[in-house]
Amino acid sequence: MVPGILGIDYYLPERVETNDDLARENASWQMERFEAKCGISSRHIAAPDETASDLGYEAARKLLDRKLVPPEEIDFLLYCTQSPDYFLPSSGCILQQRLGLGKHIGAFDFNLGCSGFVYGLFLARQFIETGVARNVLLITSDTYTKFIHPQDRSVRPIFGDGAAATLVGPVEDGRSQIGQFVLGTDGAGAKNLIVPSGAARLPRSAETARETTDITGCVRSKDNLFMDGMALMNFAMTEVPKTIDALLEKSNLAAEEVDWFVYHQANRFMMKHLADASQIPWERMVFSMEDIGNTVSASIPIALARYDRDGRITPAQKLALIGFGVGYSWAACMIQW
Repeated sequence: MVPGILGIDYYLPERVETNDDLARENASWQMERFEAKCGISSRHIAAPDETASDLGYEAARKLLDRKLVPPEEIDFLLYCTQSPDYFLPSSGCILQQRLGLGKHIGAFDFNLGCSGFVYGLFLARQFIETGVARNVLLITSDTYTKFIHPQDRSVRPIFGDGAAATLVGPVEDGRSQIGQFVLGTDGAGAKNLIVPSGAARLPRSAETARETTDITGCVRSKDNLFMDGMALMNFAMTEVPKTIDALLEKSNLAAEEVDWFVYHQANRFMMKHLADASQIPWERMVFSMEDIGNTVSASIPIALARYDRDGRITPAQKLALIGFGVGYSWAACMIQW
């Protein structure tokens, strides 16, 4: 059996926060300059009582309603998030019950950010090739906005909430097949994109909730998301071009033979620099985040689904996917649509 992507769907929260909204709230933020540089005009924000698993449920429900395979033939549920409902139990178990999937399936969460979708494809392919499962439902969902201080301009304009559901299963004609992978990790970068408190290493307390203002005027506490943007940029510029080269070599392809390069939708500024570093024409870079922002683990499948919907990705095209970021963690794979 050749594993491939059978379908993708996605879900975004109802509330939309525009750059004009942010400018009215924070007059000094220069949102026009931000939009020109990063290519983001708005983002979707989860409601206070809406969790990442709620978004994941809605995305999966849309996908399952398309009846690509009978629900009883789904054998595994993989749930990628860094915004779990609970420390325990696993949200994957809760989603199995909410979606009405059979009790015969395996289900678990895995904690990865921007590389999570490609890692999920890697896991799904292994399960199918080894006979553990025939069809795998991969849900990627995050609500980073719940970790962001409203006065932290280094991250608030960038991130949005969203979820995607991807069905991976055997493909008989070879189309949509999942090809080679290149994976990587460097935990030395963990401190550069982190929510410092809230888990066992540093439980939340009055001290962790104490707000500070950095030299750029951004406000946050240890309970909030911190991102060192320059460090992330340097990491990406170092590792991503090498990873693309390794993937092309492993796939026995030249860059010119790849129809689309689908990078994690970080922001336009970073993606253009990465394209230049690998000598990839911008016209072959998938870019679909203007109205949703950086949706972390859901960014690649959402971009794929939107380009497919618009007819820009067509059957039999070759796509190079690469996710990179928090961890540091990165993963790339080649797929045929």
